[in-house]
Amino acid sequence: MQTMGDIKVTKATTSKRASVDFKNLSFGKIFTDHMLVAKYSNGSWQSPEIVPYGPISFDPSMATIHYGQSIFEGIKAYRLKTGVEAIFRPYDNFKRFNKSASRMEMPSVPEDIFIGGMKQLLQLEAAWIPEEYDHSLYIRPFMFATDEVIGVNPSTTYTFMIILSPVGPYYAAPMKIYVEEFYVRAVPGGVGFAKTSGNYAASLHPAAVAKKRGYDQILWTDAHEHKYVQECGTMNVFFVIGDKFITPGLETGTILEGVTRDSVIAVATDMGKVVEEREISVDELVDAYKAGLLTEAFGAGTAATIAKIAELRYKDFVMDFDPAQMPLADEIKSILTAIRDGIAPDPRGWMLSIQG
Repeated sequence: MQTMGDIKVTKATTSKRASVDFKNLSFGKIFTDHMLVAKYSNGSWQSPEIVPYGPISFDPSMATIHYGQSIFEGIKAYRLKTGVEAIFRPYDNFKRFNKSASRMEMPSVPEDIFIGGMKQLLQLEAAWIPEEYDHSLYIRPFMFATDEVIGVNPSTTYTFMIILSPVGPYYAAPMKIYVEEFYVRAVPGGVGFAKTSGNYAASLHPAAVAKKRGYDQILWTDAHEHKYVQECGTMNVFFVIGDKFITPGLETGTILEGVTRDSVIAVATDMGKVVEEREISVDELVDAYKAGLLTEAFGAGTAATIAKIAELRYKDFVMDFDPAQMPLADEIKSILTAIRDGIAPDPRGWMLSIQG
């Protein structure tokens, strides 16, 4: 055991890295040699540790299993062309993580554990950051309740962890999306804005139904009328109508405040484009498509980055898009990639060096 900064480190006896084919990475299936663990008890966080990656043990009565107090984030680290290893906008994920924690009645994780621990873990695992185009080291911070008791109450103990996974593109090809009109993701006053595990568990069956119909993902609509679009199962969504970028607004509290979503808005604004964050109905999309004004549709998320939509189906009406003719989506992805690769200016300070 050694001390790395303020964190105790127990190193793995052997590394798995040599056995990994970095040119053929499946998303989220390979993990690095180490992980960060911090415990919360008696009203305070204990000192975090970095330990070898491996299984964790828990009591069958552990609160998370029964009552779902669990949240997570998705972040990426990149190897810049300058040789520097850096994380993309981790402070935004840190803020959103604690916003989710508040909604789920969980303790906030302090910056020195979330950001400081992440940086120290990445320093140890820097060799795992891929160099291939559109590849990265996916960072998964998460927290779960650990009280060993059956009872519907907030837990008094928690575990915070960070694991790392080298990844390639989440979607290898443009997507086919089905507009969902029966199942519901979130309602005003609910937990739609929080990155809590239950949101994703509830989405699995509707997504499976859509896949049986030949679609990759669903586009959620509002719970009351199934009239207004919200987000896709794994990402926020953007539409180019005329010369405007349009994306659903956040005011209802039913849509995740995506970091990549915010990045797209910032880049599009820098490009001189008009960006509208507002309610947008499926009927408006259909009418714009029929008029030839809806020219591009794409998703934006940490895992997906920029994912083009090739087909959007609403009832029996199919909107087809040519992925090769999406210049604005291509330009935004190119700009974001250049910032993440360190070959373009980073005026907003989005990239955080793991050594800084």
